[in-house]
Amino acid sequence: MNKIFAVAGVVIKELYRRKDFYVLFVLTAVLTLAAGAVNFFHDEKIIRYVKDLCLLLIWVSALLVAIITTARQIPAEREARTIFPLLAKPVSRAQVIAGKFLGCWLATGVALFIFYFFFAIITGSREHIWPVGVYLEAAWMQWAMLAIVIAMVLLGSIYFAAPSSTNVISFIVVAGILLVGGHLNAIALSQPEPMQTVLAWVYFVIPHLEWYDLRDFVVYDLGTVPARAVALATLYAAVWTGIFLLLAWFGFRRKNLTT
Repeated sequence: MNKIFAVAGVVIKELYRRKDFYVLFVLTAVLTLAAGAVNFFHDEKIIRYVKDLCLLLIWVSALLVAIITTARQIPAEREARTIFPLLAKPVSRAQVIAGKFLGCWLATGVALFIFYFFFAIITGSREHIWPVGVYLEAAWMQWAMLAIVIAMVLLGSIYFAAPSSTNVISFIVVAGILLVGGHLNAIALSQPEPMQTVLAWVYFVIPHLEWYDLRDFVVYDLGTVPARAVALATLYAAVWTGIFLLLAWFGFRRKNLTT
């Protein structure tokens, strides 16, 4: 575990030395401050719309941090040839995968909770409502979803030639799941065979990232989700994360690092 935490620590330091996070935080902060300054004759619909826009930016920013940070981990180590002394410590390939995942997940989590904290302070100071439980639950669910995304991107980074390819493909897959994944089953019912069966199978075999989106609970003050549902969703995320990490380890173990 010490070796895994050491690898994770390097990943965290790398992220906060780069400008990616700070640029995204400034953009999120500016829009959130705009939401805090909104009045519009106390029109709740307008305020909720701006809050929803702020939360959307937090989702996009967190996904950008997670995907871009994770996609460059293994390729950067190979390009700089630092992977060889790292594995000679000795650190096993499984520990490298676990450390890279943990570092990316923790670093993204810190960024995510900073986004939510800033959002809560600004909106709370305007609305005089502090639904801390809802914010914590929304942040936790999003962080659990990001664990799946990070593990999936880590898997892709082993097989794709360049980080840019991993970034593009990962964004397409994640956006497709978030926008369409939850509707595939309904779409399948209106399709002829064999497309109906194919779409039904796809619906059941993809990780449903859209289940972790609790923005409506924050925007419309719907209260917290039952703890049992959150626990089941967390378990679901842990299973999918484990599957992707096992596949990543299997691929990395067979990878010829000299080519």
